[in-house]
Amino acid sequence: MSNSVSGEELKAFIERIERLEEEKAALAGDIRDVYSEAKANGFDTKIMRKVIALRRKDHAERKEEEAIMELYLEALGMQA
Repeated sequence: MSNSVSGEELKAFIERIERLEEEKAALAGDIRDVYSEAKANGFDTKIMRKVIALRRKDHAERKEEEAIMELYLEALGMQA
């Protein structure tokens, strides 16, 4: 097994990662701008973030989390 490292290959990987990090930062800024615009139009961005998180999950996963949440709320006397 060799302990040598290809400097050029490593540099290429590092530079690719740096470019992607820059793109990620730019996209994060764009997302913040959209949330700001939505807020300026009267939308609750905290709720919007929750809706987006829910949309990422499949139906079965959402139902399971809702059932567990209901169980916990009942145990705490917070569910009617």
